[in-house]
Amino acid sequence: MTTPARPGQFTGATDNAANGGLFTDTLIDGIPDIVGADVAAAETAATNAAASASAAASSATSAATSAASVGTDAANAAASATSAAASATTATTKAAEAATSAGNASTSETNASASETAAATSETNAAASATSAATSATSATGSANSAVTSATASGNSATAAANSATAAATSATNAATSETNAGTSATNAGTSETNAANSALTAIGARQQAQLAETAAATSATNAGTSETNAGNSATAAATSATNAATSETNAASSASSASSSASSASASQIAAATSATNAATSETNAATSATTATTQATNAATSAASASTSASTATTQATNASNSATTATTQATKAENYAVKVDGVVPSTSDYSSKAWAVGGTGVNNASGGGSAKDWATDTTDTVDNTEYSAKEYAIGTLSAQTEGSAKQWALGGGSGFTEATPVTGSGATAKYSAKYYADLAAAATANFDERYYGSYATDAAAENAHEAAGKTVQVGDLYYNTTINAVKYCQVAPSGTGTPVGTWGEIAAVDTSGFATNGFAIAMAIAL
Repeated sequence: MTTPARPGQFTGATDNAANGGLFTDTLIDGIPDIVGADVAAAETAATNAAASASAAASSATSAATSAASVGTDAANAAASATSAAASATTATTKAAEAATSAGNASTSETNASASETAAATSETNAAASATSAATSATSATGSANSAVTSATASGNSATAAANSATAAATSATNAATSETNAGTSATNAGTSETNAANSALTAIGARQQAQLAETAAATSATNAGTSETNAGNSATAAATSATNAATSETNAASSASSASSSASSASASQIAAATSATNAATSETNAATSATTATTQATNAATSAASASTSASTATTQATNASNSATTATTQATKAENYAVKVDGVVPSTSDYSSKAWAVGGTGVNNASGGGSAKDWATDTTDTVDNTEYSAKEYAIGTLSAQTEGSAKQWALGGGSGFTEATPVTGSGATAKYSAKYYADLAAAATANFDERYYGSYATDAAAENAHEAAGKTVQVGDLYYNTTINAVKYCQVAPSGTGTPVGTWGEIAAVDTSGFATNGFAIAMAIAL
């Protein structure tokens, strides 16, 4: 039985035929050593590949951490942008408040002007009311005088009416007397007519007597002529009396008509007197009303004057308020402007910075603990933003040496300012950590080298060779594959010289029988003893 090959030896128990060796060529005899070394190298490569995979995983984790940091920085930048937007909103609000205050100030000023105008108008109205009151007082005085005059006139009218009534009564009495006289005249006329008739009868009798007694007729005729003349005169007198009686009757009728007219005039005068008295009373009432109105107008004038004074005071107050509002508006406008654009410190009387300072930077914000502008958090690659943390851009693609954690781009591609694959991202020597690309390339190289040397699982040598060659690879001495027929690893002892039917020689790597080895306890005891 041949002695198993021992890695690391080119000579051994199998180096001659007398001891059961298979080959006499010492170089051939060294194949087991080479295979052993290749196996050890393959195991080392596998270990390195595992380490590279682990390192790649670590790199991926670091890259993920960097990405998370970038996300955090982006969140910080977004928060800063939000703060800036909030500050901008606050500034806009303050500007709107300032504009509103300015509008209120303008309105107050307009109101003050209007109040002042109203006060002037009220004062003018008060003066006009005073003038009207004076005029009304004068009118009232005139009305009172008119009432007195009307009363006097009414008294005169009443007196005149009384006189007219007396005159009417007198006229009525005179008419009655005239009527009586007319009646008396009419009676006298009738008596005269009767007497004339009697005289005529007497004359007729006397003529008859004269005719009967012609002797006494001359005397009687003379007497009769005289009597006849007297009778004619009497008849004329009677006619005159009758005429006079008719005239007296006419006069009496006229007197009665005059008396009636006088009575009507007296009645009308009495009515006029009553009307004048009523008018006088009305005028007196009107005078009293005018006096009351004058008093009311005077009171109104005093009230209007008081209102004018109050309006003037209100106008002064409104003017003061307008001035205060204007001052407040100016203060608010200045404050709004400071909240919007001030970059040389805090807004006066506050601990706040402006929206512009938070957005692009300013005194007290740049490189301040807990500070930093939105712009710096987003793009600054020269230093820390708040004396502790770096910007999103620095964590993403930065190369600052002070930033010892490395950027996402460095962890992805390579360390240093050139993102060199072979340059560590952090640490050096044994503690060096490289980029994901570095470890990925190492893993890929190790895997490719291992794939070149270890074929995988196949049932026969021919199947293993054919598959390797079909992949465009060359079968070399020391290559390995796992034979699924015998369940053992086989290695190439002689490389094939062609394709197709394999001509290479493959040997089984036999397992070492350790049943005869000392146990752990025995070995330890022997070691102690020795």
